[in-house]
Amino acid sequence: MFRNAVQPWHLLIVLLVCLMVFGSKKLPDMARSLGKSMRILKSEARALRADEPKS
Repeated sequence: MFRNAVQPWHLLIVLLVCLMVFGSKKLPDMARSLGKSMRILKSEARALRADEPKS
């Protein structure tokens, strides 16, 4: 049923819908904030792994 769930044209449709909903001026700002959030999450996860006591 979900064998070929994500095709390239599905991603194109999602991009077009996002462009229509949010507008071309907001999308770069949203992508920038998402990237910044991902970097923060990744660094916090590394810090948690480093702080774990080895048993």
